[in-house]
Amino acid sequence: MDRPMRSRRERLRAETIREIKSHALRQMAEGGPSAISLRAIARDMGMTAGAIYSYYDTRDDLISTLIGDVYTALADGYEAALASVPADDPAGRVLAVGESFRRWAVGHPEEFRLLYGDPAPGYQAPKGAAAVEAEHRACAVITGLVDAAWPRARHHWTDDDYTWDDFDPDFAAVVRATYPDLPPTGVALAMRVWGRMHGLVSLEVYGHIAPQVRDPAKLYRAELLDLMTTLRLTAPDARSA
Repeated sequence: MDRPMRSRRERLRAETIREIKSHALRQMAEGGPSAISLRAIARDMGMTAGAIYSYYDTRDDLISTLIGDVYTALADGYEAALASVPADDPAGRVLAVGESFRRWAVGHPEEFRLLYGDPAPGYQAPKGAAAVEAEHRACAVITGLVDAAWPRARHHWTDDDYTWDDFDPDFAAVVRATYPDLPPTGVALAMRVWGRMHGLVSLEVYGHIAPQVRDPAKLYRAELLDLMTTLRLTAPDARSA
């Protein structure tokens, strides 16, 4: 079904919102999240302060919108990577998602810092923010990788005593609805996998390994292949040997 055409006013509003976000990202690139200012954006765009507040009530609303946009783009990238690998190849899917994440992070360092760097001073996410839903969607993809590997990995993680009370209730609800066979111990393993996928990438984005490593992509791939040992999966390289 064709989408109804938007009115000129709606198109202008959408264009203004895109421009506001662009200015906010530029401010963040220059001074970090704390540099985001609605008044400064209004000044740069030739708007009155009152006019810009008709788009975003507060700076925190704008930041939450940006976070939601970035998490959505990240999740879209994950899902595109998954679509390129058969569902019965859990090791290949781990590799595809991990490398997709690194490519995104290196190509969008400011967006990476918005999600995983220091938060803007005083920032408080509005209740029910779409950013939280987008974050849960991105995290659920990583959890799905562990869910696929769990039949192989579960016998090695029987000593962990996690319960659903160890997790945020909203996140736990999403995971339990999406992956009903994955126990709390499996979710804890997913958080550990998430941490390992982020570790070297964070060092790379913040410039900490550039003086020591000529090929960060090679180092990161080795980390992903080692991660498969944790999940009791056979690495793609090993299968083709």
